[in-house]
Amino acid sequence: MRVVVAEKPSVARDLAKVLGATQRHDGYLEGNGWQVTWAIGHLVQLKMPDEYDPVHKRWSMDRLPFIPERFELRPTDNKSAHQQLDVVAGLCKSADELVCATDAGREGELIFRYILDYAGCADRAHTRLWLSSLTEAAITQAFANRKPGSAYNNLHDAARCRSEADWIVGLNATRAYTVRYGGNGVLWSLGRVQTPVLALIAQRDDEIRVFDARPFWELRTRYRKARFRYAGERFREQPPAQVLLRQVTDQPLTITKLERRTESLPPPLLYDLTQLQRDMNLRHGLSAQRTLEVAQELYEKKLLTYPRTDSRHLSLDMVDPVRTTLGALRAWNAEALATLATYVAGAPEGERGPRARSKRVFDDAKVSDHHAIIPTGKIDTLGGEAQQVFDAVALRFVQAFLGDRVQDVTTAHAVSNGVPFRARGVVVTDPGWSQLEPAAPKKRKGKKGNDGDDRDDDGDDETQELPSLREGESGPHTPELHEGKTKPPRPYTENTLLAAMETSGRTIDDEQLREAMRGRGLGTPATRASILETLLTRAYLRRDKKALRVTDLGRYLIAIIADPMLKSAELTGEWEWQLGEIERGRFTRLVFVQEIVARIRALVATGMSPRNEHTGLGACPRCKADVIEGREAYGCVRWREDCAFRLPKAYRGVPLQREQVRELLFRGVLLRPVTIDGAQRVVCRTATGELIDLQPPSRDAQRPGAKAPPRQRRGKASGAG
Repeated sequence: MRVVVAEKPSVARDLAKVLGATQRHDGYLEGNGWQVTWAIGHLVQLKMPDEYDPVHKRWSMDRLPFIPERFELRPTDNKSAHQQLDVVAGLCKSADELVCATDAGREGELIFRYILDYAGCADRAHTRLWLSSLTEAAITQAFANRKPGSAYNNLHDAARCRSEADWIVGLNATRAYTVRYGGNGVLWSLGRVQTPVLALIAQRDDEIRVFDARPFWELRTRYRKARFRYAGERFREQPPAQVLLRQVTDQPLTITKLERRTESLPPPLLYDLTQLQRDMNLRHGLSAQRTLEVAQELYEKKLLTYPRTDSRHLSLDMVDPVRTTLGALRAWNAEALATLATYVAGAPEGERGPRARSKRVFDDAKVSDHHAIIPTGKIDTLGGEAQQVFDAVALRFVQAFLGDRVQDVTTAHAVSNGVPFRARGVVVTDPGWSQLEPAAPKKRKGKKGNDGDDRDDDGDDETQELPSLREGESGPHTPELHEGKTKPPRPYTENTLLAAMETSGRTIDDEQLREAMRGRGLGTPATRASILETLLTRAYLRRDKKALRVTDLGRYLIAIIADPMLKSAELTGEWEWQLGEIERGRFTRLVFVQEIVARIRALVATGMSPRNEHTGLGACPRCKADVIEGREAYGCVRWREDCAFRLPKAYRGVPLQREQVRELLFRGVLLRPVTIDGAQRVVCRTATGELIDLQPPSRDAQRPGAKAPPRQRRGKASGAG
């Protein structure tokens, strides 16, 4: 009997329909010589330490790090999943021919290989079905083109590395920090990817918290309804600006030079999962997790291709299918397709249709496991979020084959009584793809950037349409002095956080540069949404409308972590890149795991050991060197040189614990003794006047009105992920 293992029941039903397996059994479908069964996501998982040896039920620094010689598997805790696992494992062992049809990617490969391993037939020969669409034609073609499972051994190695590395780092770091700093019943959950993401948000929140808003003055004027700005730097002091204002008041403005150029802006690239999640969050407020769920539902309804992709291109063999799909989309939006037809009809002979942008859309070198997310051509009645996601993907697909947006950009230089001014205007001569672009969400006044130096404008000078100007003309103008304040960076939203995760925390606006950084991001397109939801569930983050803010619990966790291995976005991005290199056969699984093990051993040995009580407190507020614990006080390691920083172990009669000192150094604030519930406590005052209790926060200490998450027991959480 030939056995097919799918990842989900809905996919199994689609495969069975094509294969003619219509007889229903408990956990599988059968017919025409085929048995089609399914997993329910992950059916097995790595064992916990106490399942290797009961002595590990008690969390102790003496037993860390724990790294098994060989990782072993067990069924997940879900009872129905356990029953399905028995069915799938039995069919795999008895199959005459075995086909892996789990999702075509790293996690799908891991699900199938773990099942084989658990069933005791890890070396079982099989073929691999590689699907990017669930249409009948795509399934038939995939079965005809399936390859030996051994062709995907590198993918399997990368998947195992990811799973084992998350277990090693998450479990050992979680136990180490919980044992060391887990007072008041707090379980500190750490992970290879989630903790660097938390650190990114904590850093941004700190930048906002300590931001020092500074006033500035800017000289502006209006001439023939055009907005001009002073061509020099903005003024940090008002008097010099007032001098220039008086100099140009009642003086004519003369146009001295006009610079004109034509810009051609190509269509945006097709969607990968991350960009789709970003746009849906920006336009409709959908969370990354919800966007993924909706896209997956549309995939299973055969309306979209596979969503968990990091590619934004199509393969060259898709040119003809794309023509067919574009034709079918007339039933979705006849007006949009009429726009495309007009463009194609006006293109030079030989450049009409999808081939017109071969390298920007069709590029085999930029298609990895899956091509970009596009419609399949099937149209269905949708509504709500499903319609929003489908419309976004279909519209982007059509835009990719439209012409460039062409615009004339004019920069006008002017002078008034020796004071230079400049204005910029844009006139769109051919909207091209942008005529189908959805309207951007309205921006609030003065919220244009993240650099802490916003202009606080009352209009967008970059896109104004200038009147017809000529060099040498002169006339009256109305100058004014605009006063504003620099603004702090904006808090992360899911849109901007996904962009930061994609580039390991680096702010990169250029689309092509982001593409170059793609392999060195935090997590993968398929896992970023779940990482974010994990941080929210564990109450390390909270949502403030669209903004993501770190909670006191999350801030305290970052404060006690000294080792950059656990919170460096770039380091974790390098690990993710190495996993990609393993997939491509250019890096070895053994070396990757050895590096992870060496780092976690060093973390436990030097950063957490009771023999090194004096390490890891934080940075000296005077010279940024390490702060250590002495016999009578905490002080800078450079005390023998030139740094006199010293903090007594008792502040006004109240003893300071190491955790409190960490928090103090992390925030860089002043101490103040207070009485809370009749007991003396120490709090710190921030630069904004906020009083913060230095007692380590309990897990139940949530924001007002929020429901506290369920308390976790130490023996049940691995912290992996």
